[in-house]
Amino acid sequence: MKTWLATIEVALIGMVLLRLLSGTFEITAALLMLKFNSIEKALAINAVLAIVGPLTLILTMSLGLIGVAGGLPFSKLFVIGIGVFLILAGLKM
Repeated sequence: MKTWLATIEVALIGMVLLRLLSGTFEITAALLMLKFNSIEKALAINAVLAIVGPLTLILTMSLGLIGVAGGLPFSKLFVIGIGVFLILAGLKM
């Protein structure tokens, strides 16, 4: 008999682990901000999080696209890729 864990795709597990890691960074950053009790240090910590957030987005989207690449036609993957590009372009503006 298969367990529910055996039916989860590898790409999905990677996406979940990346999001859990990202969430851990966010919570740790908030606790560090409280510990240091300084707006200047909080801004520095927040600046680091500004790098982690988009990186997590790119990595999780990449894993997701790799996971569905075999089941989707190229035209749909292209549209998804454009959507990811627009999200990243919006973050830069």
